[in-house]
Amino acid sequence: MFGNIFSQWTENADNPKRNLRSMVYISEIVRCFDVIAVQEVKRDISGLKMLVDRFLGSTNWGLVVSDVSSGSKGNSERLAFIFDRRRVRPSGLAGEIVLPPTSDGNPAQQFDRTPYIVGFQAGKEEFALLTAHIRYGKNPLDRISEIQALAAHISTEIRKRAAVGTNESNLIVLGDFNIDDRGDNPLFQAFVSTGLVVPHQLLNLKTTYNTKPKYYDQVAWFMDGLSVSFTERAGVIDFAGAVFKEMPLEQMSYRVSDHFPVWVEFLLDDSNEKMAKVLGLDPGMPNIFESIPD
Repeated sequence: MFGNIFSQWTENADNPKRNLRSMVYISEIVRCFDVIAVQEVKRDISGLKMLVDRFLGSTNWGLVVSDVSSGSKGNSERLAFIFDRRRVRPSGLAGEIVLPPTSDGNPAQQFDRTPYIVGFQAGKEEFALLTAHIRYGKNPLDRISEIQALAAHISTEIRKRAAVGTNESNLIVLGDFNIDDRGDNPLFQAFVSTGLVVPHQLLNLKTTYNTKPKYYDQVAWFMDGLSVSFTERAGVIDFAGAVFKEMPLEQMSYRVSDHFPVWVEFLLDDSNEKMAKVLGLDPGMPNIFESIPD
């Protein structure tokens, strides 16, 4: 959960127990990336605002936050994106995902926590990030209907809009899908059933601190839906044992997170690669243009 924080360096009696020391650790991780999706943001966003304004610096960093998902199932949660203004800017697209009526005209069952899509622009390239926090439920099969509904909606409605040049092009889906495992796991299969692909670099990486591996968090896209280049670089930042070293891992998780950040890298400026091809050079070679005489 990301809500308010305790304003002193000493302990907070509440849970999560984030204080200023926690915020320093979190901000150092955030600085490594251009756009960061955040799940489980609470109604009170003062802690998130402090992270952006005081620890990252609002001159260079921005924040986009969804409305609150109310009701007992929504848990008063928001979804958010933090972005580095020096690298990207919002494209103007922002909205919550609402499912259309069923084929017989009845209202569709909506998500417990409404997924959120935001568009960004870097240079001449635009991309859209759709983040979600799927319900947990009493058992894993309670989650499958939301995963199936989201995957189906993305593969039809959003892809159709992207195909005619709307801001949903270069769609990347990411968030906490509460998927226990990958491979033949029915939840994972529901997630990828409409063509979404999780890069192989992430398939065997656990995304929580627990001793038993969990793979709740996913990043995926349609292979034929990207005009930007995936660099084949992706991973997880496993900070267990690196922060709050004096505490057991469970206590550490209350102060930072019980999930590890999952990251992928895309190449948005491929001008060097294009020029290399024009010159008959190998775009994959290091220091491409050093072999060209002045």
